Amino acid sequence: MKTTSVSLLLGVSVLLLMSGLTVSAVSLNVSANLQQFFTRGPPVSLSCVEDGQTVDGWTVKTTRGGQIEECGAAGSDFGRLDGSSCVLDVSTKFSTDHWCESSSGQRSDQVTITVTDKDLILEIPALPVLTGSNVTLSCRNRNGDKVKAYFYKNGKVTEDKLQRVQQSDEGLYSCFTDEDGKSPQSRLRVRDPPPTSDPHITTASTTTTVYAATSFNVNNNNTDASASFSFTVPLVAALGSLVLLILVVAGLVQLCRKQTEMKDSSSPVDVTYADVNIRQPAIKREQPPDPDVLYSSVRAGIRR
Repeated sequence: MKTTSVSLLLGVSVLLLMSGLTVSAVSLNVSANLQQFFTRGPPVSLSCVEDGQTVDGWTVKTTRGGQIEECGAAGSDFGRLDGSSCVLDVSTKFSTDHWCESSSGQRSDQVTITVTDKDLILEIPALPVLTGSNVTLSCRNRNGDKVKAYFYKNGKVTEDKLQRVQQSDEGLYSCFTDEDGKSPQSRLRVRDPPPTSDPHITTASTTTTVYAATSFNVNNNNTDASASFSFTVPLVAALGSLVLLILVVAGLVQLCRKQTEMKDSSSPVDVTYADVNIRQPAIKREQPPDPDVLYSSVRAGIRR
């Protein structure tokens, strides 16, 4: 029983550890780092990057009608390949998740890309932003002009400038104007920056710090942000694997203790047997008076 339980725990821990280590540092890079686009606008370019560089052996995928489709695959009208990039036609509206995937099944985080036929879009980062950074949201109409608008988070009015972003700032954002109506909703994702204690990640953490201190600007190519986030993924996976390993070891120690206690409690107690002689004390009985005996009083007299 003990061997079976230990083997089962070790097997589960190995599987979980391996699954945690398959989290990829590759991320999906979207042109202009945006999530929303107008129909009949310029094509949208997607690419798989790691540390700001395009990687080979990865493909861009999406889900449409419950089916997973690969960019540029035969028989699919999802995108066309242009070198290492996947170019999307935005002639018709859609809103679907996209990600990068390797031949071994590793995946990047998903990015929801929305193409709308409305007259207003929200400009919001496609890649996760780091905690402590500043994010400025903006609203743009079909003429390409940024317009003054009301901004909403999860249906409630909010500000367009998000200072020192925290996890609580995650949510669905949109914008609204009296003239052009309401934009689609898109999700803002927030991630913690990686720790800087490891000397091997000094360079990457420096890039992350620079990105975290910079406000979101949709006119710039945010490849540095992609590199920063792509480094965060394997680090989080490694930390999660370490915590999992500690929990497994603690569980094994606890299991061994419990089984040892059970074994000790079920072992027979030594019993010593011996012959014991018990002697009953003699019972004393009172004798009844003899009926033939005559008792009388005798008084002794004194002669003079």
